[in-house]
Amino acid sequence: MSEQLTLTAETRDRAGKGASRALRREGRVPAVVYGGNQEPLSIHVEEKLLAKVLSTGHFMNTVVMIDAGGQTTRTLPKDVQFHPVTSRPTHVDFLRISEHSKVTVAVPVRFDDEDDSPGITRGGVLNVVRHELEVICDAASIPDEIHISLAGLDVGESLHISAVTLPQGVESAITDRDFTIATIVAPSALKSEEGDTSIEAAGEAAEGGEEA
Repeated sequence: MSEQLTLTAETRDRAGKGASRALRREGRVPAVVYGGNQEPLSIHVEEKLLAKVLSTGHFMNTVVMIDAGGQTTRTLPKDVQFHPVTSRPTHVDFLRISEHSKVTVAVPVRFDDEDDSPGITRGGVLNVVRHELEVICDAASIPDEIHISLAGLDVGESLHISAVTLPQGVESAITDRDFTIATIVAPSALKSEEGDTSIEAAGEAAEGGEEA
């Protein structure tokens, strides 16, 4: 389960590009807290701390408690904007949520049981189509990652969402199709070997016809 994070912030009175640039020069990142049938709250957070939590890879599916102006607000990060050249964070959007809100989040996928996949043991390559799954779950029970077994998957076979056992209380946000998550593809050496075998078999069949 994803851990809860507390992020200390300060409210900001001034908006606009000039005020935002001034904050960034001071090592702060402008942000806004919105939703929950309340007025948006303009805040700014420490860039170093934000960069640290972003580096975990779980920031976007972590409940973040915003501590600003003596009040704590439960939120979920919805968007982070980055500078196109420096890749430094320039703005963050946080959505207000209640403790047991149903939220839609993108959760990283982890593939298990590679040794039990005939395709991989034969030299096949795992081609990941989706590195994250968009799911709906309780805000208090957001999984850190979703484990998916590769057991039994052979070369040329695909793994679809219908074959995945999601954690209790978690459901796929996409329900209109049985989308592909990963496939096992043959490496060039294996393709060449299978091609040579097919050619050899065809030659033997032809020789057999001539003898007859």
